[in-house]
Amino acid sequence: MKRKDILFIVLFAGIFLPLIIFAGAYNYYAAFSKEWAFLSSFLKFALLATMGEMLGMRIRTGKYYTSDFGLLPRAIVWGFLGIFTKAAFMIFSGGVPVIAEYAGMSDPSGVLSSEISVQKVLLAFLISFFLNIIYAPVLMITHKVTDNHIMSTGGTVSGFLTYVNVTEALKGINWDSMWGFVLRKTIPLFWIPAHTITFLLPSELQILFAALLSTVLGMILAFASRVTEK
Repeated sequence: MKRKDILFIVLFAGIFLPLIIFAGAYNYYAAFSKEWAFLSSFLKFALLATMGEMLGMRIRTGKYYTSDFGLLPRAIVWGFLGIFTKAAFMIFSGGVPVIAEYAGMSDPSGVLSSEISVQKVLLAFLISFFLNIIYAPVLMITHKVTDNHIMSTGGTVSGFLTYVNVTEALKGINWDSMWGFVLRKTIPLFWIPAHTITFLLPSELQILFAALLSTVLGMILAFASRVTEK
């Protein structure tokens, strides 16, 4: 293990340990997440999801960062994706219980806020299912378009702010990989089960856990890329 790996682990652990060790830190975090929901979502994704991409690069290339990686542009993109993800969580966690009630579940909103039960797990699964078959593909394709744009403009902020030719960016996507692995496999095998757990958590932890999952997915995609290259 190299020094950069140790520094990365220390930084990553340093984000979470204060919340675990110090009750005051957790209470402040919970209050900030509630009062500034979209800003906190921006910050969580900008930090954790970008770190996930850095970790993915480390697995693929042996480096956490290169001059054309576009650290700031990637963080900005992930931050805004975090805002939209928070909005999607609100939409689906509010809308799916209405569908469940229409289908015959008694007081689904109460079930969702109650202690763990079979009904709560089922409801969390349904929220995750609809979220991931409707919203997740849009997020993943949007991220790939911005990712291609960042790489094609050298990872610079000035390049990132130039016009994005979406048509050409969509043509540049490897659709065999996007459909064959990212959409067809990671959504049912990773995202739906993982976000089922997400919606069983307290609301202040859901976006944090979702951002953390993006870090995990970065590793999965990196390993998949290495296997494909072989």
